This record gives sequence, structure tokens and C-alpha cells, in this order.
Amino acid sequence: MKFTGSDKYVATNDLQMAVNAAISLQRPLLIKGEPGTGKTLLAEEMAAALGMRLIPWHIKSTTKAQQGLYEYDAVSRLRDSQLGDEKVKDIRNYIVKGKLWEAFEADEQVVLLIDEIDKADIEFPNDLLLELDRMEFFVYETQEFVKAKKRPIVVITSNNEKELPDAFLRRCFFHYINFPDHDTMQSIVDVHFPNIQQEVVRDALEVFFDVRKVPGLKKKPSTSELIDWLKLLMADDLSAKMLQDKDAGSALPPLYGALVKNEQDVHLLQKLAFMARRRS
Repeated sequence: MKFTGSDKYVATNDLQMAVNAAISLQRPLLIKGEPGTGKTLLAEEMAAALGMRLIPWHIKSTTKAQQGLYEYDAVSRLRDSQLGDEKVKDIRNYIVKGKLWEAFEADEQVVLLIDEIDKADIEFPNDLLLELDRMEFFVYETQEFVKAKKRPIVVITSNNEKELPDAFLRRCFFHYINFPDHDTMQSIVDVHFPNIQQEVVRDALEVFFDVRKVPGLKKKPSTSELIDWLKLLMADDLSAKMLQDKDAGSALPPLYGALVKNEQDVHLLQKLAFMARRRS
């Protein structure tokens, strides 16, 4: 069982080695990288390429580790007891299974995605150490152990918003997705737009990487933003305009709102464009 990328996902050799090493070691794969570099998409395409079901757990700032295991709905049980409902006699009726429980009880091996773990509280990773290591947990309300039937392939993503605890990092296989170079980006674009004119891609990539090189940019455009921009260029038939603009490097690109995401960066590019026009 080897991951080599997919028809929809271009995986570099380093990334393929990291995925396959994590699978061989049976350790969670911790993926970091700039937002928009395909961390979440990696788990989706891994599952598709390996013929497995994906169980995604998208983390928010309010997410607690316990929610990944299970939650006991005491409020519903109290309400049902007041109404005289017979199901209150079985506490299992009020246990809400979490994503880890779902992955553990699956008859087949699955891919479990813990997405953007750094959004949660700093104690969140530590609270899952034992469960991810032993692949089991105890349900206090029913006094039973839940143990994985088939050890899931765990993919954990992080945008580096918080430092993760050392004890957690020791249990993971780590890989940082470097921002794609020009050739890799060309391959990514080809996957998404197999019939696009190569002249358009060449000029679009030139403008895209020029924008990323601008010093002082608060939010550099990512791979996903390049894909969105190319979709707009083709949908609005503005590719010809871009190709004809010989001074595209010193002005805001057409439909720049797909690439630039805050007013400070827009003002910076406008200022640079103005200075470039004055020098010419």
C-alpha cells in the first residue's frame, strides 16, 4: 500500500515518502505548511487513492478532545426521565459517538483527518495522546473499552497558529509542505486545467510569483488562490487582456481580489504600481 499522489493531487517525492513512512510506522502524519498548500486535500486524496473511507474532524477554537471520543447527553436523559420515556433505562441511548469512535469501530481501515489542530486549546493535543497512541479509550458511563478494530491512518494538519506540545510531536511523523516551485505549480495547474492554453498559464504564473515576491506583503497568495484566479480569468475571458498587458508586473493584475485578500496589500501593490509608472 503506497501513496503516489492521484489524478487530482500532485504529491512531491518528499511528500510521498512522508505519507508512506507514516503508514509504515503506524504513526499520525502531522502536516504543516502555508494555508492553501493542500494539507486538507492531501487527506482526501490519500483516502481516494488508497480506496479508504475518509472520516474528517474539523477542529474549531471551541472543540474539546472529549468530543472526538464521545459526549454524554445528560440533558436529554433528564428530559426523557421527566417524560417517563423507557429509553432512559439504557444510558447508551445518550452516548453520542465522536469521530475517533467512528474510526475505531469501522470494520475496514479508514483515514482519520484531524484538521487544523492548532485552532483548539493548547491542551487539546495532549488530551489525545493516549488514545492516538494505544488506539483505545474508556467510556466511563458504560464501563467499557472502545478499541480500534483496524488501526486508522491518522492525518493531522496545522497552520502553525500555536506551538504543539513536545510529547505530542514525538508521537507523530512530521512533514512540512514547502510552497510549490514553478515547475510543481505548473503540474498542479495542469491537473486542474488540462485544456488551458499554456501561454495563459505561463503569464499567470509569472504574475502570481511576482506578487508573492513583493516585500512587505501581509498575506501572500496561495495555491488555492491561484486556482481560483485562473478560473475567473477563463470564465470572464480576461486571459487575452492579461497577455496583451506588457506591464502586468508593475500593476495590479486583473481580478486581483482572488489573489490579494486585505486592503493593506492592495494599497502596497497600488503604491508600487504608481512608483513604477513614475520611473518609466
